[in-house]
Amino acid sequence: MMITPVHRFRDIERKPEYLQPEKCVPPPSHASLGTMWFIRDGCGIACAVVTWMLVFYADFVVLLVMLVPSRDYVYSVINGTLFNTLAFLALASHFRAMLTDPGAVPKGNATKEFIESLQLKPGQVVYKCPKCCSIKPDRAHHCSVCKRCIRKMDHHCPWVNNCVGENNQKYFVLFTMYIALISLHALIMVGFHFLYCFEEDWTKCSSFSPPTTVILLILLCFEALLFLIFTSVMFGTQVHSICTDETGIEQLKKEERRWAKKTKWMNMKAVFGHPFSIAWLSPFATPDQGKADPYQYVV
Repeated sequence: MMITPVHRFRDIERKPEYLQPEKCVPPPSHASLGTMWFIRDGCGIACAVVTWMLVFYADFVVLLVMLVPSRDYVYSVINGTLFNTLAFLALASHFRAMLTDPGAVPKGNATKEFIESLQLKPGQVVYKCPKCCSIKPDRAHHCSVCKRCIRKMDHHCPWVNNCVGENNQKYFVLFTMYIALISLHALIMVGFHFLYCFEEDWTKCSSFSPPTTVILLILLCFEALLFLIFTSVMFGTQVHSICTDETGIEQLKKEERRWAKKTKWMNMKAVFGHPFSIAWLSPFATPDQGKADPYQYVV
């Protein structure tokens, strides 16, 4: 059988001398305990700030341009409450996705003591990441931005300034879903507002001047349409990835499936928690996965 460069690299990893545990500095005993997870990446921080600003801009236009000047009090209260609730859930999901450890492997754990603690049997192998000096569990990949190996890493998303992995995929899925919903809601309200302004006097349908109103509505329409398409696609790909139990990186690399195949429903519960409840839709509920860790160091 022809051995590809990838196979040759992984064969090298199988050799005990490749691990070189003497070159790894043991991680501090207090590593990551009680500390907040936050990636100090300039691009990611800028994207996260832009995300919040765009949501606040949409809320500004929806409230002050369309709903507050409306003479239909019930219409304004219902749509204002719905839009702000969805916007709050979207930002809360973004906050959790950004500040939750996605499943980082302890850095520098490829020490002699740790390798001996695995009690390797003949024929068993472990993989070491040469970049962060960690013993990699199965299905873990190294992120060059986070500078860590991430368990079940799907991709690094600059919009949440974090990797999407084992521990925060639920929050990322909720973020894309709620952004898609508020984008659709904003588009519908913009359409109704344009119809209302065409039928009535433009000076009475908004507290701003007609040219300013048109510009604000067009910008909101463009923003909502763009993010509706983008987040809908991301939401669909994430749900498909969860149902098939195959991350984006694994699909891209066409990696051989070495883990047990489960039903789509079991895969959904593994991400959103056991059992099914309204907590699936809440960014404040931490998933209780109720299962043993399947990502073993030894293969």
